[in-house]
Amino acid sequence: MKKVVLAALNAKYIHSNLALRYLSRFQDNNKKHNVLTREFTINQRLDFIAEELFRLQPDVILFSTYIWNVEMLRQLCPLLKKILPDCILGFGGPEVSYESEAFLRENPAVDIVLRGEGEIVFSKLLNLLDFGAPASLEEIGSLTFRKGEEIISTMQEAPLDLALLPFPYEADFSDVENQIIYYESSRGCPYSCGYCLSSVEQGVRFVPLEKVLPDLQRFLDAGVRQVKFIDRTFNCRKSHAMAIWKYLHAHDNGVTNFHFEMTADLIDQETIDFLKTVRKGLFQFEIGVQSTNPYTIQAINRNVDFEKLSGIVKQIKAGGNIHQHLDLIAGLPYEDYASFGRSFNDVYALEPEQLQLGFLKVLKGSMLHQKQKDFDIVYHDTAPYEVLTTHMLSFEDTLRLKYIEEMVEIYYNSGKFLHTLAFLVPLYESPFAFFEALSQFWLAEGCQYKSLSKMGLCDVLWDFVQKNEKVDLQKFQWALKFDIALHEKPKKLPVWLKVGGNGQEYERITAKLVQKYIPGYADAEKKVLIKQTYLDVFGEEEPKAVLLDYGHKDLLGNAEYLVIPMEEVQELLAQERK
Repeated sequence: MKKVVLAALNAKYIHSNLALRYLSRFQDNNKKHNVLTREFTINQRLDFIAEELFRLQPDVILFSTYIWNVEMLRQLCPLLKKILPDCILGFGGPEVSYESEAFLRENPAVDIVLRGEGEIVFSKLLNLLDFGAPASLEEIGSLTFRKGEEIISTMQEAPLDLALLPFPYEADFSDVENQIIYYESSRGCPYSCGYCLSSVEQGVRFVPLEKVLPDLQRFLDAGVRQVKFIDRTFNCRKSHAMAIWKYLHAHDNGVTNFHFEMTADLIDQETIDFLKTVRKGLFQFEIGVQSTNPYTIQAINRNVDFEKLSGIVKQIKAGGNIHQHLDLIAGLPYEDYASFGRSFNDVYALEPEQLQLGFLKVLKGSMLHQKQKDFDIVYHDTAPYEVLTTHMLSFEDTLRLKYIEEMVEIYYNSGKFLHTLAFLVPLYESPFAFFEALSQFWLAEGCQYKSLSKMGLCDVLWDFVQKNEKVDLQKFQWALKFDIALHEKPKKLPVWLKVGGNGQEYERITAKLVQKYIPGYADAEKKVLIKQTYLDVFGEEEPKAVLLDYGHKDLLGNAEYLVIPMEEVQELLAQERK
Protein backbone atom coordinates (compact mmCIF):
# COMPACT_ATOMS: atom_id res chain seq x y z
CA MET A 1 0.00 0.00 0.00
CA LYS A 2 1.47 3.34 -1.06
CA LYS A 3 2.09 6.05 1.50
CA VAL A 4 0.48 9.23 0.14
CA VAL A 5 1.01 12.64 1.75
CA LEU A 6 -1.35 15.54 1.10
CA ALA A 7 0.61 18.70 1.88
CA ALA A 8 -0.12 22.42 2.00
CA LEU A 9 1.91 25.58 2.51
CA ASN A 10 -0.61 27.98 4.02
CA ALA A 11 -0.12 31.74 3.98
CA LYS A 12 -0.26 31.89 7.80
CA TYR A 13 -0.48 29.43 10.67
CA ILE A 14 -4.01 30.59 11.50
CA HIS A 15 -5.21 29.41 8.06
CA SER A 16 -6.40 25.84 7.66
CA ASN A 17 -6.52 24.00 4.34
CA LEU A 18 -9.99 22.79 3.44
CA ALA A 19 -8.89 20.97 0.26
CA LEU A 20 -6.62 18.56 2.14
CA ARG A 21 -9.38 17.70 4.54
CA TYR A 22 -11.93 17.00 1.81
CA LEU A 23 -9.54 14.78 -0.13
CA SER A 24 -8.29 12.80 2.85
CA ARG A 25 -11.79 12.15 4.18
CA PHE A 26 -13.51 11.56 0.85
CA GLN A 27 -11.53 8.35 0.34
CA ASP A 28 -11.72 7.38 4.01
CA ASN A 29 -15.02 5.48 3.97
CA ASN A 30 -13.46 2.07 3.45
CA LYS A 31 -10.22 2.82 5.37
CA LYS A 32 -8.22 1.18 2.63
CA HIS A 33 -5.52 3.70 1.81
CA ASN A 34 -2.50 5.08 3.66
CA VAL A 35 -3.02 8.84 3.45
CA LEU A 36 -1.43 11.46 5.70
CA THR A 37 -1.95 15.23 5.73
CA ARG A 38 0.68 17.82 6.63
CA GLU A 39 0.28 21.59 6.78
CA PHE A 40 3.14 24.08 6.78
CA THR A 41 3.35 27.83 6.17
CA ILE A 42 5.21 29.89 3.59
CA ASN A 43 7.11 31.47 6.48
CA GLN A 44 8.93 28.23 7.27
CA ARG A 45 12.30 27.33 5.71
CA LEU A 46 12.33 25.12 2.64
CA ASP A 47 14.92 22.87 4.30
CA PHE A 48 12.66 22.37 7.31
CA ILE A 49 9.64 21.46 5.13
CA ALA A 50 11.75 19.11 3.02
CA GLU A 51 13.16 17.48 6.16
CA GLU A 52 9.69 16.91 7.64
CA LEU A 53 8.42 15.35 4.41
CA PHE A 54 11.56 13.22 4.03
CA ARG A 55 11.05 11.70 7.49
CA LEU A 56 7.67 10.37 6.34
CA GLN A 57 9.32 8.44 3.45
CA PRO A 58 6.28 8.89 1.21
CA ASP A 59 5.66 7.26 -2.16
CA VAL A 60 3.55 10.19 -3.34
CA ILE A 61 3.27 13.84 -2.23
CA LEU A 62 0.43 15.97 -3.55
CA PHE A 63 0.52 19.72 -2.89
CA SER A 64 -2.44 22.10 -2.62
CA THR A 65 -1.34 24.97 -4.86
CA TYR A 66 -2.38 28.63 -4.87
CA ILE A 67 -0.91 31.96 -5.93
CA TRP A 68 0.53 32.53 -2.46
CA ASN A 69 2.55 29.30 -2.32
CA VAL A 70 3.31 28.19 -5.89
CA GLU A 71 6.66 30.00 -6.15
CA MET A 72 7.88 28.36 -2.96
CA LEU A 73 6.65 24.97 -4.18
CA ARG A 74 8.55 25.45 -7.44
CA GLN A 75 11.72 25.67 -5.35
CA LEU A 76 10.77 22.88 -2.96
CA CYS A 77 10.08 20.15 -5.51
CA PRO A 78 13.56 19.99 -7.10
CA LEU A 79 14.96 19.62 -3.58
CA LEU A 80 12.49 16.83 -2.80
CA LYS A 81 13.41 15.03 -6.04
CA LYS A 82 17.03 14.93 -4.90
CA ILE A 83 16.31 13.44 -1.49
CA LEU A 84 13.25 11.37 -2.50
CA PRO A 85 14.09 10.42 -6.11
CA ASP A 86 11.41 7.72 -6.39
CA CYS A 87 8.62 9.83 -4.88
CA ILE A 88 5.84 11.00 -7.23
CA LEU A 89 5.26 14.75 -6.83
CA GLY A 90 1.89 16.17 -7.81
CA PHE A 91 0.10 19.52 -7.69
CA GLY A 92 -3.57 20.43 -7.54
CA GLY A 93 -5.54 23.61 -7.11
CA PRO A 94 -6.54 26.71 -9.09
CA GLU A 95 -2.98 27.87 -9.76
CA VAL A 96 -2.14 24.80 -11.88
CA SER A 97 -5.51 23.77 -13.29
CA TYR A 98 -5.68 26.01 -16.36
CA GLU A 99 -2.24 25.75 -18.02
CA SER A 100 -1.21 22.38 -16.62
CA GLU A 101 0.79 21.17 -19.62
CA ALA A 102 2.88 24.35 -19.71
CA PHE A 103 3.34 24.07 -15.95
CA LEU A 104 4.78 20.55 -16.23
CA ARG A 105 7.10 21.60 -19.04
CA GLU A 106 8.41 24.48 -16.92
CA ASN A 107 8.76 22.35 -13.76
CA PRO A 108 10.45 19.03 -14.54
CA ALA A 109 10.45 17.97 -10.87
CA VAL A 110 6.64 17.83 -10.87
CA ASP A 111 5.17 14.57 -12.21
CA ILE A 112 1.44 15.07 -12.24
CA VAL A 113 -1.29 17.75 -11.98
CA LEU A 114 -4.82 17.15 -10.70
CA ARG A 115 -7.04 19.70 -12.45
CA GLY A 116 -10.16 21.25 -10.97
CA GLU A 117 -12.08 19.55 -8.17
CA GLY A 118 -9.96 16.84 -6.65
CA GLU A 119 -12.12 14.44 -4.65
CA ILE A 120 -13.05 11.97 -7.40
CA VAL A 121 -9.69 12.26 -9.19
CA PHE A 122 -7.76 11.66 -5.99
CA SER A 123 -9.91 8.68 -5.03
CA LYS A 124 -9.37 7.05 -8.44
CA LEU A 125 -5.64 7.78 -8.29
CA LEU A 126 -5.39 6.02 -4.92
CA ASN A 127 -7.23 2.99 -6.28
CA LEU A 128 -4.79 2.81 -9.19
CA LEU A 129 -1.76 3.12 -6.91
CA ASP A 130 -2.93 0.52 -4.39
CA PHE A 131 -5.06 -1.88 -6.42
CA GLY A 132 -4.22 -1.26 -10.07
CA ALA A 133 -7.80 -0.36 -10.97
CA PRO A 134 -8.21 1.59 -13.14
CA ALA A 135 -5.28 0.15 -15.03
CA SER A 136 -3.62 3.41 -16.10
CA LEU A 137 -3.61 7.18 -15.58
CA GLU A 138 -5.21 7.62 -19.00
CA GLU A 139 -8.42 6.19 -17.56
CA ILE A 140 -8.69 8.89 -14.89
CA GLY A 141 -10.21 12.23 -15.85
CA SER A 142 -8.84 15.69 -15.02
CA LEU A 143 -5.17 14.58 -14.95
CA THR A 144 -2.12 16.00 -16.68
CA PHE A 145 0.97 13.81 -16.35
CA ARG A 146 4.25 12.72 -17.90
CA LYS A 147 4.51 9.57 -19.98
CA GLY A 148 8.14 9.34 -20.99
CA GLU A 149 8.91 12.55 -22.86
CA GLU A 150 5.24 13.15 -23.59
CA ILE A 151 2.79 15.20 -21.49
CA ILE A 152 -0.77 13.89 -21.55
CA SER A 153 -4.00 15.57 -20.41
CA THR A 154 -7.12 13.45 -19.92
CA MET A 155 -10.71 14.56 -20.38
CA GLN A 156 -12.35 16.57 -17.60
CA GLU A 157 -13.86 14.48 -14.81
CA ALA A 158 -17.58 14.90 -14.15
CA PRO A 159 -18.31 17.26 -11.22
CA LEU A 160 -18.82 15.77 -7.79
CA ASP A 161 -22.28 15.28 -6.30
CA LEU A 162 -21.85 17.67 -3.36
CA ALA A 163 -24.09 15.52 -1.19
CA LEU A 164 -21.08 13.19 -0.99
CA LEU A 165 -18.77 15.78 0.56
CA PRO A 166 -17.48 14.59 3.94
CA PHE A 167 -17.48 16.77 7.03
CA PRO A 168 -13.91 18.10 6.84
CA TYR A 169 -12.93 18.37 10.53
CA GLU A 170 -12.31 16.14 13.52
CA ALA A 171 -15.27 15.75 15.87
CA ASP A 172 -13.55 17.83 18.57
CA PHE A 173 -11.96 20.27 16.06
CA SER A 174 -8.55 19.49 17.53
CA ASP A 175 -7.08 19.57 14.01
CA VAL A 176 -7.91 23.28 13.65
CA GLU A 177 -7.24 24.55 17.16
CA ASN A 178 -6.39 28.28 16.99
CA GLN A 179 -6.95 28.27 13.22
CA ILE A 180 -9.61 29.76 10.96
CA ILE A 181 -12.32 27.23 10.12
CA TYR A 182 -13.57 27.21 6.52
CA TYR A 183 -16.76 25.69 5.15
CA GLU A 184 -18.56 25.62 1.81
CA SER A 185 -22.22 25.09 0.97
CA SER A 186 -21.90 25.65 -2.79
CA ARG A 187 -19.39 25.54 -5.62
CA GLY A 188 -19.25 27.78 -8.66
CA CYS A 189 -20.48 31.32 -9.28
CA PRO A 190 -23.33 32.75 -11.36
CA TYR A 191 -21.18 35.69 -12.50
CA SER A 192 -18.38 36.03 -15.05
CA CYS A 193 -16.12 38.66 -13.50
CA GLY A 194 -13.05 39.13 -15.68
CA TYR A 195 -10.48 38.95 -12.87
CA CYS A 196 -11.81 35.80 -11.20
CA LEU A 197 -11.31 32.08 -11.87
CA SER A 198 -14.78 31.24 -10.58
CA SER A 199 -16.12 32.63 -13.86
CA VAL A 200 -14.46 29.72 -15.70
CA GLU A 201 -16.82 27.23 -14.06
CA GLN A 202 -20.30 26.80 -15.47
CA GLY A 203 -23.17 27.33 -13.04
CA VAL A 204 -23.52 26.86 -9.31
CA ARG A 205 -23.99 23.59 -7.42
CA PHE A 206 -25.32 23.49 -3.88
CA VAL A 207 -24.65 21.14 -1.01
CA PRO A 208 -28.07 19.78 0.09
CA LEU A 209 -29.44 21.54 3.14
CA GLU A 210 -30.03 18.18 4.85
CA LYS A 211 -26.23 17.86 4.94
CA VAL A 212 -25.36 21.54 5.55
CA LEU A 213 -27.54 22.13 8.60
CA PRO A 214 -26.23 19.17 10.67
CA ASP A 215 -22.69 20.24 9.74
CA LEU A 216 -23.38 23.74 11.04
CA GLN A 217 -24.82 22.30 14.24
CA ARG A 218 -21.44 20.68 14.89
CA PHE A 219 -19.80 24.10 14.81
CA LEU A 220 -22.47 25.50 17.11
CA ASP A 221 -22.23 22.62 19.57
CA ALA A 222 -18.45 23.01 19.75
CA GLY A 223 -18.70 26.77 20.28
CA VAL A 224 -16.03 27.57 17.70
CA ARG A 225 -15.22 31.27 17.41
CA GLN A 226 -15.69 31.79 13.68
CA VAL A 227 -16.65 29.85 10.54
CA LYS A 228 -15.82 31.35 7.14
CA PHE A 229 -17.99 30.23 4.25
CA ILE A 230 -15.93 30.10 1.04
CA ASP A 231 -18.97 30.11 -1.29
CA ARG A 232 -18.13 32.60 -4.03
CA THR A 233 -21.59 34.21 -3.91
CA PHE A 234 -23.32 32.81 -0.86
CA ASN A 235 -26.67 34.51 -1.47
CA CYS A 236 -27.03 33.74 -5.20
CA ARG A 237 -29.98 31.46 -4.32
CA LYS A 238 -32.18 33.20 -1.78
CA SER A 239 -33.91 30.05 -0.52
CA HIS A 240 -30.56 28.37 0.21
CA ALA A 241 -29.10 31.41 2.00
CA MET A 242 -32.23 32.13 4.03
CA ALA A 243 -32.57 28.52 5.17
CA ILE A 244 -29.01 28.62 6.51
CA TRP A 245 -29.36 32.07 8.09
CA LYS A 246 -32.66 31.19 9.76
CA TYR A 247 -31.19 27.97 11.14
CA LEU A 248 -28.15 29.78 12.55
CA HIS A 249 -30.40 32.44 14.07
CA ALA A 250 -32.70 29.85 15.66
CA HIS A 251 -29.79 27.79 17.02
CA ASP A 252 -27.44 30.67 17.89
CA ASN A 253 -25.05 29.73 20.69
CA GLY A 254 -24.21 33.36 21.46
CA VAL A 255 -20.54 32.85 20.53
CA THR A 256 -19.92 31.70 16.96
CA ASN A 257 -19.56 34.20 14.11
CA PHE A 258 -20.28 33.19 10.50
CA HIS A 259 -18.58 34.99 7.61
CA PHE A 260 -20.16 35.09 4.12
CA GLU A 261 -19.03 36.46 0.74
CA MET A 262 -22.06 38.28 -0.63
CA THR A 263 -23.50 40.16 -3.57
CA ALA A 264 -25.37 42.95 -1.82
CA ASP A 265 -27.69 44.00 -4.64
CA LEU A 266 -29.33 40.54 -4.57
CA ILE A 267 -30.63 41.21 -1.06
CA ASP A 268 -34.32 42.13 -0.98
CA GLN A 269 -36.35 43.90 1.71
CA GLU A 270 -37.63 40.67 3.24
CA THR A 271 -34.05 39.53 3.76
CA ILE A 272 -33.00 42.89 5.23
CA ASP A 273 -35.91 42.80 7.67
CA PHE A 274 -34.85 39.33 8.81
CA LEU A 275 -31.16 40.25 9.11
CA LYS A 276 -32.04 43.07 11.50
CA THR A 277 -33.33 40.48 13.98
CA VAL A 278 -30.15 38.42 14.40
CA ARG A 279 -27.69 38.72 17.26
CA LYS A 280 -24.98 41.33 16.89
CA GLY A 281 -21.86 39.50 15.79
CA LEU A 282 -23.63 36.38 14.50
CA PHE A 283 -23.04 37.27 10.84
CA GLN A 284 -20.24 39.03 8.99
CA PHE A 285 -20.53 40.00 5.30
CA GLU A 286 -17.79 40.48 2.71
CA ILE A 287 -19.15 42.42 -0.27
CA GLY A 288 -17.22 42.90 -3.49
CA VAL A 289 -17.64 46.36 -5.00
CA GLN A 290 -14.30 46.40 -6.92
CA SER A 291 -15.03 49.76 -8.64
CA THR A 292 -17.79 52.32 -9.05
CA ASN A 293 -16.56 53.41 -12.49
CA PRO A 294 -19.30 52.25 -14.94
CA TYR A 295 -16.79 51.72 -17.80
CA THR A 296 -14.66 49.55 -15.52
CA ILE A 297 -17.65 47.54 -14.34
CA GLN A 298 -18.67 46.87 -17.93
CA ALA A 299 -15.14 45.88 -18.98
CA ILE A 300 -14.85 43.22 -16.26
CA ASN A 301 -18.34 41.80 -16.81
CA ARG A 302 -19.65 42.88 -13.43
CA ASN A 303 -23.41 43.18 -13.21
CA VAL A 304 -23.70 45.28 -10.07
CA ASP A 305 -25.93 48.30 -9.52
CA PHE A 306 -23.87 50.44 -7.11
CA GLU A 307 -26.79 52.69 -6.23
CA LYS A 308 -28.86 49.68 -5.22
CA LEU A 309 -25.87 48.13 -3.45
CA SER A 310 -25.32 51.34 -1.49
CA GLY A 311 -28.90 51.44 -0.28
CA ILE A 312 -28.71 47.85 0.94
CA VAL A 313 -25.33 48.31 2.65
CA LYS A 314 -26.71 51.39 4.42
CA GLN A 315 -29.76 49.50 5.65
CA ILE A 316 -27.60 46.67 6.99
CA LYS A 317 -25.32 49.27 8.59
CA ALA A 318 -28.34 50.92 10.25
CA GLY A 319 -29.21 47.59 11.86
CA GLY A 320 -25.96 47.86 13.84
CA ASN A 321 -25.58 44.09 14.17
CA ILE A 322 -23.62 42.91 11.11
CA HIS A 323 -19.95 43.66 10.42
CA GLN A 324 -19.47 44.57 6.72
CA HIS A 325 -16.24 44.25 4.75
CA LEU A 326 -16.27 46.00 1.32
CA ASP A 327 -13.67 45.30 -1.37
CA LEU A 328 -12.04 47.45 -4.07
CA ILE A 329 -9.53 46.35 -6.72
CA ALA A 330 -6.89 48.74 -8.09
CA GLY A 331 -5.52 48.18 -11.58
CA LEU A 332 -8.74 47.31 -13.40
CA PRO A 333 -9.41 48.52 -16.97
CA TYR A 334 -10.41 52.20 -17.38
CA GLU A 335 -9.59 52.99 -13.74
CA ASP A 336 -6.81 55.56 -13.38
CA TYR A 337 -5.59 57.10 -10.13
CA ALA A 338 -8.30 59.78 -10.01
CA SER A 339 -11.04 57.30 -10.91
CA PHE A 340 -9.90 54.93 -8.20
CA GLY A 341 -9.99 57.81 -5.74
CA ARG A 342 -13.65 58.38 -6.63
CA SER A 343 -14.40 54.68 -6.18
CA PHE A 344 -12.65 54.82 -2.81
CA ASN A 345 -14.69 57.83 -1.69
CA ASP A 346 -17.94 56.18 -2.81
CA VAL A 347 -17.24 53.07 -0.75
CA TYR A 348 -15.79 54.94 2.26
CA ALA A 349 -19.02 56.92 2.46
CA LEU A 350 -20.84 53.66 3.20
CA GLU A 351 -18.83 53.39 6.45
CA PRO A 352 -17.94 49.70 6.24
CA GLU A 353 -16.23 48.16 9.24
CA GLN A 354 -13.40 47.24 6.88
CA LEU A 355 -12.44 48.57 3.44
CA GLN A 356 -10.14 46.19 1.59
CA LEU A 357 -8.02 47.94 -1.02
CA GLY A 358 -6.54 45.13 -3.11
CA PHE A 359 -4.59 45.03 -6.36
CA LEU A 360 -5.49 43.12 -9.50
CA LYS A 361 -4.00 39.63 -9.74
CA VAL A 362 -3.83 38.51 -13.39
CA LEU A 363 -4.80 34.88 -12.84
CA LYS A 364 -4.20 32.22 -15.46
CA GLY A 365 -7.50 31.20 -16.99
CA SER A 366 -9.25 34.49 -16.21
CA MET A 367 -10.68 36.81 -18.88
CA LEU A 368 -8.24 39.60 -18.01
CA HIS A 369 -5.36 37.18 -18.46
CA GLN A 370 -6.63 36.51 -21.96
CA LYS A 371 -7.18 40.22 -22.67
CA GLN A 372 -4.09 41.61 -20.94
CA LYS A 373 -2.78 43.14 -24.18
CA ASP A 374 -6.08 44.92 -24.84
CA PHE A 375 -5.59 46.94 -21.67
CA ASP A 376 -1.77 47.06 -21.66
CA ILE A 377 -1.73 45.19 -18.35
CA VAL A 378 1.82 44.64 -17.13
CA TYR A 379 2.21 42.42 -14.08
CA HIS A 380 4.73 40.35 -12.14
CA ASP A 381 5.90 37.21 -13.95
CA THR A 382 5.74 35.26 -10.70
CA ALA A 383 2.76 34.56 -8.46
CA PRO A 384 0.65 36.26 -7.27
CA TYR A 385 0.92 38.02 -10.69
CA GLU A 386 0.06 41.41 -9.25
CA VAL A 387 -0.49 44.35 -11.57
CA LEU A 388 2.32 46.87 -12.15
CA THR A 389 0.85 49.17 -14.81
CA THR A 390 -2.15 49.36 -17.12
CA HIS A 391 -3.28 51.54 -20.01
CA MET A 392 -4.65 53.95 -17.39
CA LEU A 393 -2.37 53.48 -14.36
CA SER A 394 1.35 54.27 -14.23
CA PHE A 395 3.74 52.46 -11.93
CA GLU A 396 4.18 55.71 -9.97
CA ASP A 397 0.45 55.77 -9.34
CA THR A 398 0.47 52.09 -8.40
CA LEU A 399 3.09 52.85 -5.76
CA ARG A 400 1.03 55.77 -4.45
CA LEU A 401 -1.94 53.46 -4.09
CA LYS A 402 0.23 50.89 -2.32
CA TYR A 403 0.99 53.29 0.51
CA ILE A 404 -2.60 54.50 0.67
CA GLU A 405 -3.55 50.84 1.09
CA GLU A 406 -1.06 50.56 3.97
CA MET A 407 -2.54 53.60 5.71
CA VAL A 408 -6.05 52.18 5.33
CA GLU A 409 -4.91 48.86 6.81
CA ILE A 410 -3.06 50.46 9.73
CA TYR A 411 -5.44 53.23 10.70
CA TYR A 412 -8.86 52.14 9.41
CA ASN A 413 -9.10 48.38 9.08
CA SER A 414 -7.31 47.77 12.37
CA GLY A 415 -10.27 49.34 14.14
CA LYS A 416 -7.88 51.08 16.55
CA PHE A 417 -8.46 54.67 15.39
CA LEU A 418 -12.15 54.83 14.51
CA HIS A 419 -13.06 57.97 16.47
CA THR A 420 -9.81 59.70 15.55
CA LEU A 421 -10.49 59.17 11.85
CA ALA A 422 -14.12 60.24 12.25
CA PHE A 423 -12.75 63.54 13.57
CA LEU A 424 -9.88 63.99 11.08
CA VAL A 425 -11.22 62.80 7.71
CA PRO A 426 -13.96 65.48 7.36
CA LEU A 427 -11.24 68.14 7.63
CA TYR A 428 -9.90 67.07 4.23
CA GLU A 429 -11.36 67.43 0.77
CA SER A 430 -12.29 63.73 0.73
CA PRO A 431 -11.45 60.48 2.52
CA PHE A 432 -9.09 59.57 -0.32
CA ALA A 433 -7.36 62.96 0.04
CA PHE A 434 -6.86 62.31 3.76
CA PHE A 435 -5.26 58.89 3.28
CA GLU A 436 -3.22 60.24 0.38
CA ALA A 437 -1.85 63.07 2.56
CA LEU A 438 -1.16 60.67 5.43
CA SER A 439 0.67 58.24 3.12
CA GLN A 440 2.84 61.05 1.72
CA PHE A 441 3.72 62.14 5.26
CA TRP A 442 4.47 58.51 6.17
CA LEU A 443 6.95 58.26 3.30
CA ALA A 444 8.51 61.67 3.95
CA GLU A 445 9.20 60.67 7.57
CA GLY A 446 10.69 57.31 6.55
CA CYS A 447 8.07 55.36 8.50
CA GLN A 448 8.19 52.57 5.92
CA TYR A 449 11.58 51.60 7.37
CA LYS A 450 10.36 51.45 10.97
CA SER A 451 8.52 48.89 13.06
CA LEU A 452 6.05 51.01 15.00
CA SER A 453 4.08 50.09 18.11
CA LYS A 454 0.54 51.35 18.58
CA MET A 455 1.89 54.32 20.53
CA GLY A 456 4.38 54.88 17.73
CA LEU A 457 1.47 55.02 15.29
CA CYS A 458 -0.17 57.58 17.58
CA ASP A 459 3.01 59.66 17.46
CA VAL A 460 2.89 59.61 13.65
CA LEU A 461 -0.67 60.92 13.71
CA TRP A 462 0.26 63.64 16.21
CA ASP A 463 3.15 64.82 14.06
CA PHE A 464 0.93 64.65 10.98
CA VAL A 465 -1.88 66.82 12.37
CA GLN A 466 0.57 69.57 13.33
CA LYS A 467 0.73 70.41 9.63
CA ASN A 468 -2.99 71.08 9.29
CA GLU A 469 -4.22 74.37 10.75
CA LYS A 470 -7.84 73.16 10.65
CA VAL A 471 -7.20 70.54 13.32
CA ASP A 472 -8.36 71.39 16.83
CA LEU A 473 -5.53 69.62 18.65
CA GLN A 474 -7.43 69.23 21.90
CA LYS A 475 -10.41 67.55 20.21
CA PHE A 476 -7.98 65.34 18.32
CA GLN A 477 -6.39 64.30 21.62
CA TRP A 478 -9.74 63.46 23.18
CA ALA A 479 -10.72 61.32 20.19
CA LEU A 480 -7.38 59.51 20.20
CA LYS A 481 -7.45 58.92 23.95
CA PHE A 482 -10.89 57.36 23.63
CA ASP A 483 -9.65 55.07 20.82
CA ILE A 484 -6.70 53.97 22.95
CA ALA A 485 -9.00 53.18 25.88
CA LEU A 486 -11.45 51.32 23.64
CA HIS A 487 -8.82 48.92 22.42
CA GLU A 488 -6.93 48.32 25.65
CA LYS A 489 -6.78 49.58 29.20
CA PRO A 490 -4.54 52.68 29.12
CA LYS A 491 -1.27 52.16 30.92
CA LYS A 492 1.26 54.56 29.50
CA LEU A 493 0.02 57.32 27.22
CA PRO A 494 2.18 59.42 24.87
CA VAL A 495 3.77 62.38 26.68
CA TRP A 496 1.95 64.84 24.41
CA LEU A 497 -1.48 63.34 25.20
CA LYS A 498 -2.32 65.58 28.14
CA VAL A 499 -6.11 65.89 28.06
CA GLY A 500 -8.06 64.63 31.07
CA GLY A 501 -6.75 62.73 34.05
CA ASN A 502 -5.13 59.33 34.13
CA GLY A 503 -8.25 57.42 35.19
CA GLN A 504 -6.79 56.36 38.55
CA GLU A 505 -9.16 58.53 40.59
CA TYR A 506 -12.10 56.61 39.13
CA GLU A 507 -10.75 53.18 40.01
CA ARG A 508 -12.14 53.33 43.54
CA ILE A 509 -15.73 53.69 42.34
CA THR A 510 -15.51 51.37 39.34
CA ALA A 511 -16.57 48.25 41.27
CA LYS A 512 -19.86 49.84 42.36
CA LEU A 513 -20.72 50.91 38.83
CA VAL A 514 -19.73 47.55 37.36
CA GLN A 515 -21.94 45.68 39.79
CA LYS A 516 -24.84 47.93 38.84
CA TYR A 517 -24.41 48.14 35.08
CA ILE A 518 -22.59 44.90 34.13
CA PRO A 519 -24.26 42.06 36.08
CA GLY A 520 -21.83 39.47 34.71
CA TYR A 521 -19.15 40.83 37.03
CA ALA A 522 -21.33 40.96 40.13
CA ASP A 523 -19.36 38.25 41.95
CA ALA A 524 -15.98 38.88 40.37
CA GLU A 525 -12.89 39.47 42.50
CA LYS A 526 -11.48 42.98 42.63
CA LYS A 527 -8.37 42.03 40.61
CA VAL A 528 -10.63 40.71 37.84
CA LEU A 529 -12.63 43.93 37.85
CA ILE A 530 -9.47 46.01 37.65
CA LYS A 531 -8.21 43.97 34.71
CA GLN A 532 -11.45 43.68 32.75
CA THR A 533 -13.06 47.08 33.27
CA TYR A 534 -12.07 50.74 33.10
CA LEU A 535 -13.85 53.98 33.96
CA ASP A 536 -12.79 57.37 32.68
CA VAL A 537 -14.25 60.70 31.59
CA PHE A 538 -13.79 61.88 28.01
CA GLY A 539 -14.38 65.30 26.49
CA GLU A 540 -13.93 68.90 27.58
CA GLU A 541 -17.06 70.80 26.58
CA GLU A 542 -19.53 67.96 27.18
CA PRO A 543 -17.65 65.39 29.29
CA LYS A 544 -18.98 61.84 29.31
CA ALA A 545 -18.22 59.13 31.85
CA VAL A 546 -17.58 55.86 30.03
CA LEU A 547 -17.40 52.39 31.58
CA LEU A 548 -15.47 49.99 29.35
CA ASP A 549 -15.74 46.20 29.47
CA TYR A 550 -12.65 44.45 28.04
CA GLY A 551 -14.16 41.05 28.68
CA HIS A 552 -16.48 41.66 25.75
CA LYS A 553 -15.07 43.02 22.49
CA ASP A 554 -16.32 43.39 18.94
CA LEU A 555 -14.72 41.79 15.86
CA LEU A 556 -12.28 44.71 15.60
CA GLY A 557 -11.09 44.25 19.17
CA ASN A 558 -12.84 47.27 20.66
CA ALA A 559 -14.38 46.95 24.11
CA GLU A 560 -18.07 47.21 24.77
CA TYR A 561 -18.90 50.28 26.83
CA LEU A 562 -21.66 52.17 28.60
CA VAL A 563 -22.05 55.92 29.09
CA ILE A 564 -22.71 56.55 32.80
CA PRO A 565 -24.55 59.72 33.96
CA MET A 566 -21.94 62.24 35.11
CA GLU A 567 -24.06 63.14 38.10
CA GLU A 568 -23.86 59.57 39.37
CA VAL A 569 -20.08 59.47 38.92
CA GLN A 570 -19.61 62.79 40.70
CA GLU A 571 -21.85 61.68 43.57
CA LEU A 572 -19.86 58.46 44.06
CA LEU A 573 -16.58 60.40 43.95
CA ALA A 574 -17.87 62.81 46.59
CA GLN A 575 -18.81 59.89 48.84
CA GLU A 576 -15.33 58.39 48.42
CA ARG A 577 -13.65 61.65 49.37
CA LYS A 578 -15.58 61.78 52.63
